[in-house]
Amino acid sequence: MSRRNTEQENWIIYLLSLSRMIYLFPATVKGIGGSKWGYINEKGDFVLPPKYEIAHDFQENGLAIVQVNHLTGIINSDGYLIVKPKYDTISPFSEGRAVAINDEGYTVLDESGKEITTQAYFYIGDYHEGRAVAANNNEHDNYLLGYLNRRGKEVIPLSYEAASDFQDGKALVKSKEGGYSLIDLTGKVLKSYPYPFVNFNGEGLLGFKEKEEGNWGYMDESGKVVIEPKFKDVQQFIDGKAIVTVENNNQSYYGLIDRQGNFIIKPHYNSLLNLSEDRFALGKAMDPEKPYLFPKYAIADASGQIYTGFIYNGVSKFKNGIASAYNDEFTFFIDKRGQRIEHLPKVTGSGSLAFEKSLIKGEVDFRTFYLDKIGRLVWKQNTIIPLNNDYSVIENKYKPNKDYIVYYPQLKGVENQESVNQILKDLSGVKPTLAHTQLESSYAGDFNVPYYKEHLVVIEINGYDYPFGAAHGMPVKKHAHIDLKTGKFYQLKDLFKAEADYVEVISQIIGEQIKNEDQYSYVFPDAYKGIQADQPFFISESALNVYFRPYDIAPYAAGFPTFTIPFNEIYSIINHEGDFWLSFH
Repeated sequence: MSRRNTEQENWIIYLLSLSRMIYLFPATVKGIGGSKWGYINEKGDFVLPPKYEIAHDFQENGLAIVQVNHLTGIINSDGYLIVKPKYDTISPFSEGRAVAINDEGYTVLDESGKEITTQAYFYIGDYHEGRAVAANNNEHDNYLLGYLNRRGKEVIPLSYEAASDFQDGKALVKSKEGGYSLIDLTGKVLKSYPYPFVNFNGEGLLGFKEKEEGNWGYMDESGKVVIEPKFKDVQQFIDGKAIVTVENNNQSYYGLIDRQGNFIIKPHYNSLLNLSEDRFALGKAMDPEKPYLFPKYAIADASGQIYTGFIYNGVSKFKNGIASAYNDEFTFFIDKRGQRIEHLPKVTGSGSLAFEKSLIKGEVDFRTFYLDKIGRLVWKQNTIIPLNNDYSVIENKYKPNKDYIVYYPQLKGVENQESVNQILKDLSGVKPTLAHTQLESSYAGDFNVPYYKEHLVVIEINGYDYPFGAAHGMPVKKHAHIDLKTGKFYQLKDLFKAEADYVEVISQIIGEQIKNEDQYSYVFPDAYKGIQADQPFFISESALNVYFRPYDIAPYAAGFPTFTIPFNEIYSIINHEGDFWLSFH
């Protein structure tokens, strides 16, 4: 048999294997207890049932990261756990290695799931060119960085204050003494630089500052200044071009320069995004007095030619000449001139579309769905949560404005259904909102059903309100406890005997938890003064859960501090003959 025939046969075998390949796609089902993720095939049928709290895409190595019982593991395409769920998080694989995090710190996993590092680190980054940045404290409690190889060994000692990923066999590091150096894969110093700030910006050029409070410029790797410092900020060179920032009247504006520092796209824009394939998105504030509002984008090429008006709210990167874009109403595909591709799908809402193996994956208006290549729906998340044969929770969508969206619950079969559902709409934030007006903040609301038993359903309503220009928004959380037989919304007081001082009893129990349990060490000193009569709460299978809003007793980062009180601890003050208790017993 000739070599040519053997190659042809191998190619045919390869093509046949592709035709038999089964692609799996993460998909979620909303139900009692929250949403669960599984994996569907290209027909929309579940191959791996929805039993995961989180399910990420399968990677090229045939492995996927999943979460079960708030812990993270790794499965193969058969659903077999290569790594049992025991980590807080696991990063995607890079160069055959994944980084896992638990209470002890960061560690590296190979593709068999084995931990290959012999100790935990304070930090480990992704692998690039066989090296991963790692950090730990030394004996003097100094936080220092170095590099691991693919065997998890410290191939370049942890001795730097800062360290970049490797690129083209080189990385930029900052020594303990404060100077910056370019090193090779062995840690050998190739060149050092006498500047207070240096960035590894690629393509042989490095961003630098001559003075701590000065501007940024570029030098080559030998240290020769190529572009004098004159920019407020600089980004890396890609294909001979870099995005830079200048300041004018205390406002930042973005432009695009070539390797000589000449502007290809002048710095007239509030945002400038590299979309790859020699395309850029130019962002312009629609209200010059409010530059903090999200800009509108136009599409331009690398020569500065602008193809569209400022018509897009968001644009993804180009791949094979196609990108995804959205405006106030629709999400769709565009070509490299920024024009909608008519034969590809267009969907209502804001988000992105992307070719994902044999399907088109949509992530629009906070929902994931899949279409086939001609735009027919293959799968989307359910909008009905059956409780039993008589009752169900139905998801409705309210989006009167591009910056205001609420998924709100409506009950079917409940007594006094109309009035119950109006209360649920009000609790969810369904309110008159102007359609074609720029709002001062954005709001996104959703819900889940954490608990249902007998004829009590608990609905959690959550949201996020973000005032434009603020450092962060404010999360929203509410719980509705509804008796399906009567339509009554129960309050905290309804759980207890009329003569019981439940506020005092619960306040004391929570006070003891704060005092004695390390998990509540984040509570502000002396901030806790007890609960209110109408304190936010929710019922779970065997406990009362009481929570506080951000900033009430703890910092914003603590979220909603929640205290679990088993029913047996407050058994004596519960009204066991009351409607609330009987609704789920």
